[in-house]
Amino acid sequence: MSQVTESVDVDVPIKVAYGQWTQFESFPEFMEGVESVTQVTDTRSHWKVEVGGVTREFDTEISEQHPEERVAWTTVDGDLKQAGVVTFHKLSDTTTRVTIQMDWAPEGLAEKAGALLGVDDRRVKGDARRFKEFIESRGMPTGGWEGDVPRD
Repeated sequence: MSQVTESVDVDVPIKVAYGQWTQFESFPEFMEGVESVTQVTDTRSHWKVEVGGVTREFDTEISEQHPEERVAWTTVDGDLKQAGVVTFHKLSDTTTRVTIQMDWAPEGLAEKAGALLGVDDRRVKGDARRFKEFIESRGMPTGGWEGDVPRD
């Protein structure tokens, strides 16, 4: 398993940062390699991504979600295994720290080589930076879901 953690401070209130992060279908706008995310249910999404030059599809299930605090997920089906959690920390009324932690199992030679070379780490860092630019330029989320998913 590979793991990466990245934090970014965004100059928007916690409600705005959290609200945007729950809009999974907007992820292709700021996440490298994410071709599409389709919300299937309130807690399940279908992803199509490009990893190491290979297109992969998988489904994720939200395992825990608490408004303006955290969103955790894991893959439940498909050809990519990953899990992650994003936490939101209010630094001030207008600034939020967003921390992304992801675990995944690289498959195949290209993905394993990429993990060894830190490609995945750079991708998550870039995604965090692009999220900051995306949400700060908008100033408001494209939508938001305030549902609560307790941990099993």
